[in-house]
Amino acid sequence: MRQVLQFGSEEIEYQLTFVARKTLGITVQPNRHVLVKAPLGSSMNKIQSKIRKKAPWILKQKDHFLSFEPRTPERRYVSGETHLYLGRQYQLKIITDTAEEKVKYTGRFIEVNIRDRSNVEQLLLDWYHHKAENWFEKLANPLIDRFKKYNVVPKRIEIKPMKYRWGSCSTHGRILLNPELIKAPKACIEYVIIHELCHLDS
Repeated sequence: MRQVLQFGSEEIEYQLTFVARKTLGITVQPNRHVLVKAPLGSSMNKIQSKIRKKAPWILKQKDHFLSFEPRTPERRYVSGETHLYLGRQYQLKIITDTAEEKVKYTGRFIEVNIRDRSNVEQLLLDWYHHKAENWFEKLANPLIDRFKKYNVVPKRIEIKPMKYRWGSCSTHGRILLNPELIKAPKACIEYVIIHELCHLDS
């Protein structure tokens, strides 16, 4: 059930469900949705009182995920432009006097060695995708191992561009992760993977 709580000038919209549990649980998802699970028979006054106490934390979490939300700002792909990788900002450095086309990050820079400037965007996207494949698998494997004791094992993890979501879980047991997630901190990537693993258990 959809509910709204006014906290100062902010409105906190949340999805409320009643379940067989002893305490109230509040979760802020990577898509900034707020889920509240309340014990059966809880009064709305008591629920809203607890949510109001947690409101500063809820808003902080929503702002945190907003800062890494998938979006496509206008990019020019020129030297000096900043790009995210694993939660940190790096300046783009275009090098055209090169024999080998490649991308690497060193210090403050993501260096793009390329012969034709018109290919900078595609080369950088390919680099992000390659990094996503490596990091998502590396971060997911130990998390999947922890979920095996609950008989939760995804069939596979796939990388799929999504306009508004970090990840999703298919009915066939596949976990889909947005390659844009490689721009977020490792902790955020792990959070999304755990979130999708929990869907498999539901």
